[in-house]
Amino acid sequence: MRRRRLALWISAVVMATAVVPAPDAVVEAADPTIVVASGDTLIGISRRHGVSVDQLVALNRIADPSRIYAGQRLVISRVAPTVPKPVTPAALTPSRTHLVASGENLTFIARRYGVTISAIVAANRLSDPSRISIGQRLVIPGVSTPSARPASVPAEIRAAISARDSVRRILLEEAKRFSVPAALALAVAWQESGWRQDVVSHAGAIGVMQLLPATGEWVGDVMLQARVDLRDVRQNIRAGVRLLRHYLDRYDGSLDLTLAAYYQGQTAADRHGVYPVTRPYVASIKGLIRIFGG
Repeated sequence: MRRRRLALWISAVVMATAVVPAPDAVVEAADPTIVVASGDTLIGISRRHGVSVDQLVALNRIADPSRIYAGQRLVISRVAPTVPKPVTPAALTPSRTHLVASGENLTFIARRYGVTISAIVAANRLSDPSRISIGQRLVIPGVSTPSARPASVPAEIRAAISARDSVRRILLEEAKRFSVPAALALAVAWQESGWRQDVVSHAGAIGVMQLLPATGEWVGDVMLQARVDLRDVRQNIRAGVRLLRHYLDRYDGSLDLTLAAYYQGQTAADRHGVYPVTRPYVASIKGLIRIFGG
């Protein structure tokens, strides 16, 4: 099901292709994976590396947290956020306030007003930029009037989309086949791999839809009644879109739970709903859905 996210892009319009860190985050230089040793448990690994069990489950899409095995490679980290620089009072004037609406995140608010995410974080002393709430009032520093609409997609990303049009067409065809909203299929695929079939994650997820081999086998056996070759772009997309259809049905059309299951695994979504570590991923894909016409 997932890779988690290799950052092809994290633009201000949330055109991210890996894990959705904010644009003000930096990817860790060190290898963020470990190999499970005999006798290891997720709890023991979480304590040694300072990563919560929930994060390990979500990062590696582990369906059953009680079952890991010796030799298994686990992703243990993704990004290290930078500390926002102090903002002087002069830098915050003129300013205005923004009332957070449903579906909004800091990336889109920053783009709307033409300011940086770190400036909003600093002006509002936000401890977790991925968690803002509907009705929350945010100080927007250094602006007088907002633009009428979010800025257009950057030219370099439009060029990438155009260059991968053959993949886009397959995504649209498979979305139609399984009655999955086209914008949802396009958004998940862009978030996961940037519509690239050559991407393989640290956890071993493959191709455009970033499915793990075990997930591809499950989808093929249970849902498609056919073997799935994840290295074939058409089969990869078909399996990923069919999985989205499965989650939409399972969660009665709930987009949040559908995306949570795709990111962190069905068992985790069933038992725990949306993990905190999954929320930026959900917010990013919702932004991409708007961009792709949902």
